[in-house]
Amino acid sequence: MNEISSIEAALNLTFNDKALLRRALTHRSYINENPDYLLEDNERLEFLGDAVLDFITGEYLYHRFPEMAEGRLTNLRSALVRTETLAQFAVELKLGDHLFLGRGEEESGGRERLAILCDAFEALLGALYLDSGIETTREFVCKIIEPALQQILNLDTAKDAKSRLQELAQSHFRITPVYRTVKEQGPDHAKEFTVEALIGDKIYGQGQGFSKQTAAQAAAEQALDVLQQELLEADVL
Repeated sequence: MNEISSIEAALNLTFNDKALLRRALTHRSYINENPDYLLEDNERLEFLGDAVLDFITGEYLYHRFPEMAEGRLTNLRSALVRTETLAQFAVELKLGDHLFLGRGEEESGGRERLAILCDAFEALLGALYLDSGIETTREFVCKIIEPALQQILNLDTAKDAKSRLQELAQSHFRITPVYRTVKEQGPDHAKEFTVEALIGDKIYGQGQGFSKQTAAQAAAEQALDVLQQELLEADVL
């Protein structure tokens, strides 16, 4: 019970039914190695949490963007509930530290495995919904997804910058920008990339990110600012 209380404190949540929280954090590998364990694994809670998350996220986006088209809302929801995003939420909550895993799964890096972290986050939502209802679960989810949504919107702006940079470069120079990875640093699970945006032989921008795509987007945004200023000074724009 003390163990569950410490988990509640770490998550800033209080469960009426402590067994629900423990089930949410129990991977099937733990059940396989502990046949006398009295609880189920978290797969049924994960199933429920997935449905609850889809509903809350859809409702949140519907009210957050009252004029946005259905297709765009669908894309944003997909970005927010994909495995990588949910695993990142789990990392932020340090769920991996609290999972009940079998020895073999733990030794093979299960606490950092994206699928396991994603499932644990969804199972946590399923347990929270059963224990405290939709309002508490909605409050918990919305607090987490708002910063992630802003990041997604910022990336979309950067993607637009790549398109605009290409249009501007082709219009004035008849050249398509090229993106070149010039640096990789950090461990494999958290590698950071540095990418340059070139038009011809000139470097117009540089960006960093935890994927080459993100770094290229940041480089394009900087390059667009530089190119627009250059053309303004030349009285071309």
